[in-house]
Amino acid sequence: MADAVPDLASLDFASVTPQEFAVLVKRTPAKELAAFLRGEPRARVLAEVFGRMERQFRPENAGSLDTVIRWRITGADGEPEAVYETAISGGRCTVREGASDAEPRVTLTMTDTEFLRLVSGNGNPVTMFMTRKLKVSGDIGLASGLTRLFDIPKA
Repeated sequence: MADAVPDLASLDFASVTPQEFAVLVKRTPAKELAAFLRGEPRARVLAEVFGRMERQFRPENAGSLDTVIRWRITGADGEPEAVYETAISGGRCTVREGASDAEPRVTLTMTDTEFLRLVSGNGNPVTMFMTRKLKVSGDIGLASGLTRLFDIPKA
């Protein structure tokens, strides 16, 4: 799909449904995703994905969970690392950009492309962990159960 990058660049990500996003990520080669995820488009996509996490949260599966999850998205070709935190407490999920003073129970580290594959349902978290594409520090048990806490689209 040679024209995937121009299509990505022209998209209004706020109007793309999670399912459409999952299909788009699935059809776009990793090399083209990486080329697109630079500068302003990268910041826009990450902000949109993290902004949707609160809406994709499944409080019925969280129970009394009270935790902070830190996401470290490593940039390629000189892009800075992006850090976000997901706080789950009282059946609610809130997301903030940057690291807070809170000690995260788990930190997930991956590249931009692997992050998009993970959150779009196109990456198997166990396989990503085993192949070191996803690094987990802290509570591995919590990390392994994150997929049940969010409504993850299927492509």
